[in-house]
Amino acid sequence: MQIQVNTDHNIHGGERLAAFVTTDLEGSLSRFDGWLTRVEVHLSEDSGGKPEDMKCVIEARPGGKQPVAVTHHAATVDDAYSGAAHKLGKVLDTRYSRAHDHKGSDSIRHMPAPDEVGTLDEEPRA
Repeated sequence: MQIQVNTDHNIHGGERLAAFVTTDLEGSLSRFDGWLTRVEVHLSEDSGGKPEDMKCVIEARPGGKQPVAVTHHAATVDDAYSGAAHKLGKVLDTRYSRAHDHKGSDSIRHMPAPDEVGTLDEEPRA
């Protein structure tokens, strides 16, 4: 999984901020490593005159499926990022746990096929 961090010219932190975000996302999204090919983080200042003027957009791109994007506004960059990361974790949990778990166990769609070698060699019963 590739993680890319983008900031606008108003966000301070540079390499230190990018390293923190990358490390944090690798840890929190490790359970989705098989599905996600790339995650993009966009941190920017929303100059709309609101008290919550920092914005974080995180876009997760699963292989062969439509991307998932979440947005969070907050007063600080840290709060905007942590809110967006929390939202992304919930969205991915919902999407992939439904596809692969059914009432707490594996779905029949994802169970291994039964071994049919023994059934072909047997003689028909009379």
